[in-house]
Amino acid sequence: MNRRTLLALSAAAAAAPAAAASDPLAKTIVVNALGGLGDPNFDEPPRPVLTPRILADARASGTTAVNVTIGFVAGPMEPFQHSVAEVAQWIRLIREHPADVSLILTAADIERAKREKKIGVILGFQNSAQMGDDATRVDLFADLGVRIIQLTYNLRNQLGDGSIVPEGRGLTDFGRQVVDRLNANRVMVDLSHSGRQICLDAIQASKQPISINHTGCRALVDLPRNKTDEELRLVAEKGGFVGIYFMPFLNPSGHATAADVVAHLEHAIDVCGEDHVGIGTDGGTTPIDDLEAYKVALKKEHELRKARGVAAPGERADTHPFVDDLRGPDQFRKLARLLAARGHKPARIEKILGKNFVRYAREVWGA
Repeated sequence: MNRRTLLALSAAAAAAPAAAASDPLAKTIVVNALGGLGDPNFDEPPRPVLTPRILADARASGTTAVNVTIGFVAGPMEPFQHSVAEVAQWIRLIREHPADVSLILTAADIERAKREKKIGVILGFQNSAQMGDDATRVDLFADLGVRIIQLTYNLRNQLGDGSIVPEGRGLTDFGRQVVDRLNANRVMVDLSHSGRQICLDAIQASKQPISINHTGCRALVDLPRNKTDEELRLVAEKGGFVGIYFMPFLNPSGHATAADVVAHLEHAIDVCGEDHVGIGTDGGTTPIDDLEAYKVALKKEHELRKARGVAAPGERADTHPFVDDLRGPDQFRKLARLLAARGHKPARIEKILGKNFVRYAREVWGA
């Protein structure tokens, strides 16, 4: 090793602690209550993968833990079989990357992931159709490590109506059985994508606080995927958690900006209080490299969602399912900067970025 190389390595080693100290997220727990670990620049693989870029972008973003959607959401596959298979695939994937990721089962696991500089993976469902007519399937999924279960997607299932079903049917008798099993297994009851009535019914039926992990505020933009103040307030009163997403539904035009995310966060805090609001971006940390080329893929995806009947009002072929100026590995730091510029104190920003979710997780999952 020559002298120049030695000096360069010494300088890099000295700079590393300084860089870590200057990172505003170095000591901050960041929990994405609904996100992803994927690469949108490629077609979705038949089995989940964690490429070096996916892991690098997640690490660079400061993510401590992320609720990754697995299992049946919508489509022609058999819900139960598909969900069991995907749980098994993710458990295997986590085992194959012990230095990079860890499975989150408790609130303490999130804190451990932060200390160990790993990315915590929370396994979550965005539908309960996989329960069939047997509420005890909740026990099976809980035993396999699923920690969050959303009652409905956009459409109707056997538990009640999703957000785009005009009839707005509330929680069915079977839905109440499922909520009881979720409570018994200390699994989070998520009311994202739900219709208003099933949301209100489930909040009342649940013996534990519930969450709406990725939503917006209907008082600001009147679209079905956003939640009314009544729903938001009741979630908070019961000790629950609300995550604001980075989605087109935050702006009437369908083209949401970082300023819209801040506005919905601030409204949710006004309604719920600062101890009950966080983020659930509904996206990952690896950005699309070529937005122009992406438009073709987006059009195909939107046509498929329309054909399946799951497209919600507010999403179109020209609306990105993310916020253009709040994406990629810097998204959480940028959000923190924007909140600080609006006068929010560091303690509140830390709550929004992750502490509020950890508080809620401790109450539902235990320490």
